[in-house]
Amino acid sequence: MITRRTFGAGAGAACLASIAPAAKVASGARPWPYLIGADVSWIPEDEFAGATYFDFGVAKDPLEILRDAGFNAIKLRLFVDPAKGYSSGKPGGPWCDLPRTIAFAKRIKAAGFDLSLTLHYSDTWADPQHQDKPAAWAALAFPQLVEAVHRHTVDALSAMKRAGAAPDLVVIGNETTFGMLWPDGRVPLTIPTGNPQTDAVHMNVPGAGGYDRFAMLLKAGIAGAREATPEARVAVHNHLGRHWPIVRYWMDNLLQRGVKFDATGFSCYQQQAQGDWARTFTEFAKAYPDHGFLSLEYSSRKRYVNDLVHAQPHGWGSFIWEPTRHQEAIFTHNGTPAGEGPKPDLLSQGINAAEAPGAVTAPTAPTPPNGTTPSTGHGGRYDADPEFLTLYRTMARDYGLSPARPNRRL
Repeated sequence: MITRRTFGAGAGAACLASIAPAAKVASGARPWPYLIGADVSWIPEDEFAGATYFDFGVAKDPLEILRDAGFNAIKLRLFVDPAKGYSSGKPGGPWCDLPRTIAFAKRIKAAGFDLSLTLHYSDTWADPQHQDKPAAWAALAFPQLVEAVHRHTVDALSAMKRAGAAPDLVVIGNETTFGMLWPDGRVPLTIPTGNPQTDAVHMNVPGAGGYDRFAMLLKAGIAGAREATPEARVAVHNHLGRHWPIVRYWMDNLLQRGVKFDATGFSCYQQQAQGDWARTFTEFAKAYPDHGFLSLEYSSRKRYVNDLVHAQPHGWGSFIWEPTRHQEAIFTHNGTPAGEGPKPDLLSQGINAAEAPGAVTAPTAPTPPNGTTPSTGHGGRYDADPEFLTLYRTMARDYGLSPARPNRRL
């Protein structure tokens, strides 16, 4: 087991090469009942702003509404120092910091949900277009940056465990298709995507650390998760669920460098052509039988995405992204749809910002993923949409899940 120690400047590579999980990585077969999950990290700050939630006119805890609709898993996001980025200037913040994440995680656990946590190794949104270092880590040499990733992971997860709110699934980084903690851990894309403009950008990224350094950073985070929460499964996150060649190239590069994890999460907002997600899921299960996979982000085509994941024995579950008020939300807000509405299924039908295609340009100020604007707190009345609640209850029934049962590992 890795202990807290310094990954010294001269020995950084040698130390990281020896990192291994505390426990043997299990087969990729589903380790628990299928997860019908939701990322609802906005709820606490919306409640602070006065948000109230109703189910058929009855005021309820939003977690109770989701649980009764068949959801059995909740995912949260955690930033390093959100007061310096994600939550800067927000009333009642900082939000998605460790104390507030622990408080919400305890509430989630008490409601009987499986808990997942995505670690954004940044003070603000980390996504395919922005993987900015936390301010406190900006000047660190690479070996110290690796150590900071490990230490932050251990400290955060240990604090959650002490509070009785340890996650069951830990996601190391958010949408790290092109690496993390840029430029040190940046990965230039070196296989064609079919988009000449995007290819030209990704084929030559000056200063990028490449897969060797990206792998070392992932290993440090994974080692921290194994040390602090050895019972949890560990996943990584690639946003291009629609693009099997890129997923395969990315996976092969990580595995060749000895990165050991349990599952890979995909973002599933749009496809290039019908069948893209089905192809990725099917080929992934054949190519990597020791790994599971999840749809870590989606919004529209709810039943379709879940059926594709559930059909594969290695499909662990899904997490709809911020369903209270994002995209095709499952709530109304003050009598009107809470989100922007369903988005086109295919890229050819109109680019959905949530696809985050990863077209890297000159550095810009960080912006939120998925085409959203930073949440400043959204008060008001939220009513669960009966049609969507019925959809999820039906899925839970069809998948053999009991809507009110606490999630238990198999």
